[in-house]
Amino acid sequence: MTKMIAAFCFLVLFGLSINADIQADKLFDLLKAKQSRNPPVRDTWLVSEDANDEYSPVYVGPQEGLAQLDKISTLPGQPEGVDFDQYSGYVTVNQSAGRALFYYFVESPTDPSTKPLVLWLNGGPACSSMIGAMTELGPFRINSDGKTLFRNNYAWNNVANILFLESPAGVGFSYSNTSSDYDYAGDKNTAADAYIFIVNWLQRFPQYKTRDFYITGESYAGHYVPQLAYTILRNNKNTNQTAINMKGIAIGNAWIDDETCRKGMFDHWWTHAIISDATHDAVFKYCNFVNDSLTGICNQSKTKAYEEMGNIDIYNLYAPICLNPDLKNASGSTGSIDVFDPCWQSILISYLNDPAVQKAFHVKPTSWDVCSYVFKRWHDGADTILPIIKYLIANGQRVWVYRQALNAKITFQNGDTDGRVPVTSSRYSINALNLPIETSWRPWYLNKEVGGYLEAYKGLLLITVRGAGHTVPSYQPQRALTLFSSFLGGILPPSS
Repeated sequence: MTKMIAAFCFLVLFGLSINADIQADKLFDLLKAKQSRNPPVRDTWLVSEDANDEYSPVYVGPQEGLAQLDKISTLPGQPEGVDFDQYSGYVTVNQSAGRALFYYFVESPTDPSTKPLVLWLNGGPACSSMIGAMTELGPFRINSDGKTLFRNNYAWNNVANILFLESPAGVGFSYSNTSSDYDYAGDKNTAADAYIFIVNWLQRFPQYKTRDFYITGESYAGHYVPQLAYTILRNNKNTNQTAINMKGIAIGNAWIDDETCRKGMFDHWWTHAIISDATHDAVFKYCNFVNDSLTGICNQSKTKAYEEMGNIDIYNLYAPICLNPDLKNASGSTGSIDVFDPCWQSILISYLNDPAVQKAFHVKPTSWDVCSYVFKRWHDGADTILPIIKYLIANGQRVWVYRQALNAKITFQNGDTDGRVPVTSSRYSINALNLPIETSWRPWYLNKEVGGYLEAYKGLLLITVRGAGHTVPSYQPQRALTLFSSFLGGILPPSS
C-alpha cells in the first residue's frame, strides 16, 4: 500500500461569536456537553490490530437502475456550459428503521473513468456536507441573490470524482422514520451508517467499486473521517461483501484530540495579541486541559478571554463579518470565486430551501438547515483520535491533515487567520505522537508565491494554507486545489 503521509490540523473551539462558523459552534456545544452531568459516552473507540471475528454482513438493498433515476438534469440557476454529470438522492442504510442518507455526487469533467473517488464530510457534529459542496470545494458557488449559481474554477472535481454525504440521519436532507434513532446519534453510529452507505452506493455505481477511494473532510470530521477509514480497513479484512479500495484520508482544521486542542488555542490567542498576558497566565494556571474540569476561577479566566477578544470572526481573524444576513443582492451580478461572501450561511439556506432546488436534488420537502437540531445530545464521542491515526499509519494509508496559515498582511511567525485552529494545537498533538522529522519546516509555492508551510514527519505531514480561514477552500480555493492535487498524487507541494 502507498506510504501514508499525514498532515495534522486541529480545530479548537471554546467560545461563540455572532459571526462564527456554525459547524464550529456545534463542536462548542459538544464540548460543553462533555462538562455536563449527562455527558456523551467517552473512549468508545478501542483500536485493535486483530481481526473482528464477530463481523456481520451489513444491509444491502436493491440498487439496479437507481443511479439513472438519481441523475440531475440541471440545477435551478445553473450556469451554461456544465460539462460533467451530477447525481443526488437517498441511500437506505437501515430498511426496518426507514433510515436513509442523502448524497450529492459530481463526476470530473475530464476522464472521470480514470480518476479516483473521494468522499467529503463536513463536521459539527451534525452539520451538512452541502456546506462543502456549495461554499467550498464543489463545482458551483451560490450568487448573493440566493437563486443563481456560478462556476468554481478550482472545484475539486477537476481532479477527482467527489461524493458529498449528509451524515448522520437527521442532518440536512438525511432522515429516519424512527425518531428514537436521533437519541443515539454519535461517533459510532455515524461511522457504521456511513460504511453501510458506501457499500450500497458502490452497488448503485458499480463502475467505482475498484476505483482508488479517499475520504476527506473538516472540523468534527476529524472524528468522522479517521473513524470511517478505520471501519473500512477493519471490515475489508473480515467481509466477503464489497471490499473498498481505501487509499487514504485528508482532514482540514480537524478536531482530533481534546487536551492538546484546548491547550493550544489560548497560546495562539495570546501570541496574536487577542488576549492579555494576565488572562493567558490565569487560564494556564487555573484550568486543567487534561479533563477540562471547570473551577470558578478557570471559568472567570476563560470568560475574560472571550470578552477581551471582542466581536470578530474568530474562524477567520482578518475577514469581514456578516453585518446584514437578510440583505441579498438581486441585481443578478455574478460572484467571484476569489471573494468569499461572509453571509454565506443565509445564502445557502435560501437556495437549498427553494422547492425547485429540492425537486432537482430528488429530495422530499425538507426544512433544510446548515446544521441539525433534532438531536437532544451527541450520544458518544472519543476524547482523542490519535490511536486511530496511528492505526492508519501502520496500515499504509496516505493521510493528510491540513490547516490554514498566516494571512498575507500579518508579519509575525506562525500567524493564523483561524483563531480556532492554531498551529500551537497542531504542534502539541504532533509532539504527542513522538514521530521523527523527515522533511524540515519549509514553504510551499504556487504561482511564485508562498502558498503555505509544511513539515513532514514519519507517517505525518503538517501543512498549512496561507490566507485561509476555517473552511480552507472557501477562502483560498486555488491553493486548496493545489494541496488536494498533491495529496492525491502522494507528493509534497513544490518547494519553489
